[in-house]
Formats: sequence, structure tokens, C-alpha cells
Amino acid sequence: MRIKGSTPTRNRRKKVLKLAKGYFGSKHLLYRTANEQVMHSLRYSFIDRRKLKGEMRKLWISRINAGARVHGLSYSNLMHGLKLANVEMNRKMLSEIAIHDPEAFKTICETAQNALNK
Repeated sequence: MRIKGSTPTRNRRKKVLKLAKGYFGSKHLLYRTANEQVMHSLRYSFIDRRKLKGEMRKLWISRINAGARVHGLSYSNLMHGLKLANVEMNRKMLSEIAIHDPEAFKTICETAQNALNK
């Protein structure tokens, strides 16, 4: 007697169709098209999680640059000065300081400027 795989197959298909809920047209109704779309969607979500990190870094750099230019420095000079002054602070924190605490950011810029002038 042959065992038919109806229960695992149905559960697998239901899982895919549940993931495809809300997709346009037959992509949420038919298993084959839904499966293709779900595979593409999962790949996009994986790739875009990585892309988001780069986009956030770009945003932080532009914020730091804007803050540094107010104090007469470019972004590259600021970062170089901080490296010479042995100030280890990541870009996310620098951008937060530039936005929320301009006085502290001014102090950081002065530190970098002093290290560059030595």
C-alpha cells in the first residue's frame, strides 16, 4: 500500500499561501505563482536588510558633515582629526550628538581641529 503525502503537502502549501496573503491577483490564490512570489519576497527582504545598514550610514555621514561644516570643518577633516586625537566614536553616536547636543558637538569639533593643527 502506498502512502499519499496529502497532509504534509497541504500544510506546506497552506504555509506558502499564508505568507502570500495580500499579494495582487493570482499571486495569493494559486500555489505555484504564490510560491514564486514568496521566494522573491524573502530574497528581497534579506537583501534590503543589508541595504538599510548602508543607507543609515550615509544618513549619519550627511548629518555629521552638516554639523561639522557649521564649525568650519569638512566631514573628512573631522574624522581625521578625531582619529589623530584618539577619539573613538561611531558615526551613529556622532550624528545623534550633532542633532541633539550642538554644544557637545562643538567641543568634539574643537578637539578634532586641535589635533589637526598639531
